[in-house]
Amino acid sequence: MRWSMVPLIFRSSRLLSLILLLALPGEAVLAQSAKSETGTTVEAADADAANDATLRAFGAFQRGYYLTAMDLAVPRAQLGDPAAQTLVAELFANGLGVARDMDSAAFWYKQAAEGGDASAQFKYGLMLLEGKHVEADQEKAGELMKKAADAGNAFAQFNHAQFLVSQKPGDAGIFEALPYFEKAAEQGVADAQYALAQIYANTDGVSDAKRARARELMEKAARAGYDTAQLDYAIWLIDGIGGPKDYEAGFRWMEVAATRGNVVAQNRMAVLHINAIGTSGDPVEAGKWYVLSRRAGYDDRALDDFYQGLTEDEQKQALEAANRFAKQ
Repeated sequence: MRWSMVPLIFRSSRLLSLILLLALPGEAVLAQSAKSETGTTVEAADADAANDATLRAFGAFQRGYYLTAMDLAVPRAQLGDPAAQTLVAELFANGLGVARDMDSAAFWYKQAAEGGDASAQFKYGLMLLEGKHVEADQEKAGELMKKAADAGNAFAQFNHAQFLVSQKPGDAGIFEALPYFEKAAEQGVADAQYALAQIYANTDGVSDAKRARARELMEKAARAGYDTAQLDYAIWLIDGIGGPKDYEAGFRWMEVAATRGNVVAQNRMAVLHINAIGTSGDPVEAGKWYVLSRRAGYDDRALDDFYQGLTEDEQKQALEAANRFAKQ
């Protein structure tokens, strides 16, 4: 067996500025509620009936009865009910019970957004940013995103925070965006939890109490399935960032991210196996992860040298293991 130690360079895989490159969430939360007040007037009775129709439309939607949901929602949408308009837009946007029609979805999202529905403001804001199904309008998109964020939409809060950072690079933008990152993180948005962890850990002027929460937030984002957070949480555990070192836990989280296809994590798994960090040294496993990361385009001269130093049989076993993994 001819293999040697590979230098450990376990720095954070994302600089703070890369917060802006976090992917926009593809799903908005359709959390609608309607409260009707009982009364003796005809107007109050009509309002109760309208609310009931909208609630029944959402009930049908949640049970998967999309055609029924559309039939119930369209009349209410046509009468200007923002919640019903958002539901109709969702059905068109996702092709649920009807053919997918993004032009119709855009129309109804716009109507609902103008009526004050936060979910629609978020979705239509994204469409204005993208400029694919409607004419791009960055200014209007920013306005709608802020309205939705202030109304409590978690994904809008995260995206508005990113917008603020992009408009004011540096600490000024970060601290202006911080309340929105915090609100989105509290509502469980993994991207926001990851961003907040990086901000708390790396930004001057953050309170000690908040800095102490950085690792907790990174763990939450990792447990939510965000592979970049899983990678960085593994690095933090191994390097002792934000808390004590825990090599075994770091190895396990690195393996989770690598198994999910994170190429950097696959590269780091090779290094962990070579140096027996959190696991026993295993040149074949190291070779497997090296092959997988190399195939994905990750260039690492030190690992190139390591792999060339393996025996012919070890290289064969590593290739076979990589091929088995790729077929899973």
